Amino acid sequence: MNHLLHLDRTLDEVDGPPWPPPPSPTTGLVAKVHALRRRRLGDLAPADLRTLITQQVGLPYVLPLAVRLLLEEPMLDSYFHPGDLLLAVMGRPAPDWVLLPGLREELMAVVAGLSEEELAELRTYEPAARWG
Repeated sequence: MNHLLHLDRTLDEVDGPPWPPPPSPTTGLVAKVHALRRRRLGDLAPADLRTLITQQVGLPYVLPLAVRLLLEEPMLDSYFHPGDLLLAVMGRPAPDWVLLPGLREELMAVVAGLSEEELAELRTYEPAARWG
């Protein structure tokens, strides 16, 4: 299944059932994730993708979007620092990739092509990274 075919739809539509409104009171993060589920997938910014990935929301749909960006710019600074989206994506365990055959391997090939300086920079943010 090509998960990039759904760019005009929301996570609530493709990764249903739709979520109810967030509880009140709630945290800013919970409110943000609820709002992101109602945004068109094609309108999600890199920082939005990072948020959804780290919160484990809609992974079969947001991981392909993130990988598409990372194949072109692996050290993309989505919000916090260069490579933050890459670290979020590569931090997903193997079961999260089952529905996305070959996608992780494509990204690993890009990671294998990173310079020593880029890998060192990633390790400053995540010293335990074992994939690079």
